Formats: sequence, structure tokens, C-alpha cells
Amino acid sequence: MGEQPSAKPKKATKRSKPKAETPAAGVKAGQESKLAMVRRARRINRELAEVYPYAHPELDFRNPFELLVATVLSAQTTDLRVNQTTPALFARYPTPEDMAAAVPEEMEEVIRPTGFFRAKTKSLIGLSTALRDRFDGEVPGRLADLVSLPGVGRKTANVVLGNAFGVPGLTVDTHFGRLVRRWKWTEQEDPEKVEAEIAAIFPKSEWTMLSHRVIFHGRRVCHSRKPACGACPIAPLCPSYGEGETDPEKARKLLKYELGGYPGQRLSPPAGYPGKPAPPAGTARD
Repeated sequence: MGEQPSAKPKKATKRSKPKAETPAAGVKAGQESKLAMVRRARRINRELAEVYPYAHPELDFRNPFELLVATVLSAQTTDLRVNQTTPALFARYPTPEDMAAAVPEEMEEVIRPTGFFRAKTKSLIGLSTALRDRFDGEVPGRLADLVSLPGVGRKTANVVLGNAFGVPGLTVDTHFGRLVRRWKWTEQEDPEKVEAEIAAIFPKSEWTMLSHRVIFHGRRVCHSRKPACGACPIAPLCPSYGEGETDPEKARKLLKYELGGYPGQRLSPPAGYPGKPAPPAGTARD
């Protein structure tokens, strides 16, 4: 994969539509080679880097332990709901030692808003106990150690490694999997197989930020049920253009979070985020 990058494609405008000569047309016709796909994938990544230079993990955290706990809580709920829940959780259980000693019924009440609170409580107390007993109360920085913790799989481990330890990793969540299949980077459904195939397309140094960009795009533009195709900045590179709303005005109304002029998911967004902070729990939007 040492080829020279292709000339940068013309930026898509809000009213532009893919033309027959775009790379996406060849994909639809089944004529794209593996090399062409890799080039197109890397172009999409470069385009997304320009659209989302502020891409970041959308969970509030101050240390590896908080990120690990928040990521476990994020299963089957929104990052916003987690961010509204964790301030009270970490005020009560700030360390693995504190959380390991928690009374399950009391923790369940704190995290109830995130759903599946009994199973999540079991995982949190279990992983905290493992951190206390096996890792001296510290979150380990190795994949093998992280996935040995109760309730921690590869997705959660890669989130923690990439964002708390600077170790490159791909976060294959529902948004990531949906988009890479729409873009014909892979046909795999199994998250580990998706991770392996996408890892082969991009340099390791790109994995963490690629994950953020793809997830940002999936949450803001390329929605599951009705993608905003007419407002998509990478429409000319997308073989699935037309699956969603193609009218530019109607598509713009589908944009979410900062692209739609609404608050993001973090109560404490990082510097450089162009949107508004999310409201805390108990406000009108909650």
C-alpha cells in the first residue's frame, strides 16, 4: 500500500450529486479493484478529517478508570445519557476500590437511567474488583489485560487504549460497522472481522482518529434509517448515495448535533468543539 495519494477530489457542495465518472459509480457496477477501494477509503478519511477536525470521544472522562466505566455504561444507550449519569456515579465511587465495595442495589439506582442497570452494575463491580485485586487499582494499558476484565470486550478495550493511553485502536461500534459496509470497505458483519479488514486498509497511526471521524459522521449525517445524502460532504465518494434523502434542503434538516445547530453529547466538550455543551440531567432536554 505504498502508492502515491491520488489528486484530492473536488469538495462536494451541499447541492452536488455524484456523477457517473465518480469512484462510487464503479463500485455500484462492481468494477472497483481492491487498490481503487483502498485509495477511495483513504480519500474519505482525509475528507472526514477536514469536516471533523475536532472529532473526539463523546464520553466525559478525566482518567482511564472513568473512561472504562463510561464505555461499559454506553452499551445500548446514548453517550449523552451516560454523561448525564456519570457525575453522580463518580462522586460516589471515584476509584476502583470504592466501586468494588459498592452495594449493588445502591449502584443500580445511580446508573438506572442508562438501562440494563443490573447487568452493568455486575460488570462494573466485577471489573473494579479485578482492577483492585489484579492490577493494583490501575487500569492496564494492554489489550489482553483489558479484555480479561468482566464486561470488557475489544470495542471497549480499544476505546480505552486509543483515548486514555494513546495506543492506536479501531472502535467497531454500530455506527462504524454500518458506514464501512455502506462505503464497501468490507462486507463483514462480525466486529472482529470488520476490525481486521479495516486495519489492513489504514496505517496504524490513523486507527483511533479514523474511528472518531466515522462515528461522528454516522451520528450526524449518515444515519441508520434516513441518511442525509443531500448534505453529505463525501457524497461523490459514496457507493450508497441515494439510500437517504438527496434533496439538499430536506437533507440539511436531518443533520444532528453541532451540524444541525444543536448541543453535542458531552457536558464538558474539549477545546475546539464548535457545538454547544449537552445539558446536565434534570433539564428540559433530559
